[in-house]
Amino acid sequence: MSENTDGVAGDAGGGPAADPAQQAPATAGPGAATGPPPGPAAAVAPAQPAAPSAAGSVTGPPAAGPAAGVAPAGWDPKAWRVYQLRQQRAESGAWSIAPLAWAEAARPGQAGPVPTAVLVCAAVSGIASALFLGDGLGPGLLLAVVPAVAAAYAAARAARRTARPWTLVWAVGCIALLAVPALRDAGWPSTLALLAAVMLGALALHGSRTWPGVLLSPVGFVDAAVLGIRWAWSGLRSRGSGVDRSRWLPVAKAALVAVVLLVLFGALFASADAAFADLLSGLTPDVSVGDSPVRFLLFLLGAFLALAAARAAAAPSRWDRIRVAPGKPRSRVEWALPLAVLNLLFAGFNAVQLAVLFGGYDKVLESTGLTYAEYARQGFWQLLWATLLTLAVIALALRWAPRGGAGDRGFVRVVLGTLCALTLVVVASALRRMDLYVDAYGLTRLRVSVAAMELWLGLVIVLIMAAGVFGASRLPRAVAGSAAVAVLAFGLLSPDGMVAERNVARFQQDGKIDLAYFQSLSADAVPALDRLPEPRRSCALRGINNELSRRGRVPWYAMSLGEYRARQILRERPVKASYEVCSSLGAFDSRTIG
Repeated sequence: MSENTDGVAGDAGGGPAADPAQQAPATAGPGAATGPPPGPAAAVAPAQPAAPSAAGSVTGPPAAGPAAGVAPAGWDPKAWRVYQLRQQRAESGAWSIAPLAWAEAARPGQAGPVPTAVLVCAAVSGIASALFLGDGLGPGLLLAVVPAVAAAYAAARAARRTARPWTLVWAVGCIALLAVPALRDAGWPSTLALLAAVMLGALALHGSRTWPGVLLSPVGFVDAAVLGIRWAWSGLRSRGSGVDRSRWLPVAKAALVAVVLLVLFGALFASADAAFADLLSGLTPDVSVGDSPVRFLLFLLGAFLALAAARAAAAPSRWDRIRVAPGKPRSRVEWALPLAVLNLLFAGFNAVQLAVLFGGYDKVLESTGLTYAEYARQGFWQLLWATLLTLAVIALALRWAPRGGAGDRGFVRVVLGTLCALTLVVVASALRRMDLYVDAYGLTRLRVSVAAMELWLGLVIVLIMAAGVFGASRLPRAVAGSAAVAVLAFGLLSPDGMVAERNVARFQQDGKIDLAYFQSLSADAVPALDRLPEPRRSCALRGINNELSRRGRVPWYAMSLGEYRARQILRERPVKASYEVCSSLGAFDSRTIG
């Protein structure tokens, strides 16, 4: 799937759409009204819609015809042109609610006939979703997504779109992120991985490379879902009316016969041999009549998502055609004075941090009257917000930066580069404070999450500095890629396992441990907690053991690797400590830990 190849503004290849009031009047598109709206208007003959460009690219609004240039009697010409554009967009589903200029710039083109392979893959994706996702996420998620990927590939190949290096990078990253739920039992890193996978999948399908494209590409799934259903329905109608029936009907008959034979002989063999029956029950999904509504909804969800991916691959939305006009450039003094003051403030703060580093924290605590926890914890949150606000300041400063020539560009790089370098020191100070706090009070989910976020923000600042030296054309994709890599690393490192590992090591050093906090961790923490001595081991694992017992038997396609290992450990070394013993050790104390 190729990336966008937009032309310059106003060219035939499709630059950003101009304001409707400034465009030449557009003719009615497919599905538009063939006459004027009610009112004192003369009949206007509809013009033929412009043919879509190759590979589903978006052209500009249709060229104005002789009749389209005249508004009906009683109509304002601008209102008439806007009405015609909205009528043309009426067939595009979700695009009717988008801003007019954005919609005309980024609206996907017409897709060709839906390939049979796309319909088959969408059906397989729906069936896999219904069978494998009803019991939870795990390896079954990959089994449900693979047919959707195949549908997108078939649609892109039929549309003659070629894969570019960035497209392959996004696709591989998307699959890798979808593997996180198969590896980790914790829900929060899996949720982040799914969101990041949606972003990378949208970038792979739409080929976006600008900031509007990177930020808005996931929104394209909404429009692609609406258009994908219509696209598939038109394909099914054409096949049902006799078009290509000789090709798909024998395949459908053969598939039906194969299913009947599998069910018949599988049932016979299962009733004849208990070992085969046990193997078959472990491999096949357990589907009951009671969960049929949920399975049906999962089937629809899987099929619709596959069709949305295929429709986007066949004719993607061209988000890169949305142009954000730069702000009015300011003079050097007006632009640089606030930033220079901010740089001085950052420099003063960093000087204090260096003095604290060499002077020792005890002296600082004595002079400020703060406790160890207050100094480390409160300082981290303030510095995290300072990092976020600095990124916002840099974005706004670039919008209104002076652009008079090479001298102004160099001046902007020096000022903002200094701010970025000073911000990196703030990031390092924030991470150091969090490290001190963790040493004193242990690691928690919240602490590891915000520390990971601060690390990623520091990486973003480094990418901004690199963009100032090597150019900013790749910065949007670099930031998106860094976010995906950070989420993937976060999931693969198992944050719950890290929390348990760090707290067990702290217990081995000073004998301090919070057994109550472990009750809410996932099965990923079991291998580390298993190293604790009894009865603390059993008390730490009690909550996780109860949760796994409550789940009961989980099929292989819904069980993560972390849960599988935890069940093995608890099966070999069960929880032994009684409730009274664990209660005396504080395993059930209610507390809030930040």
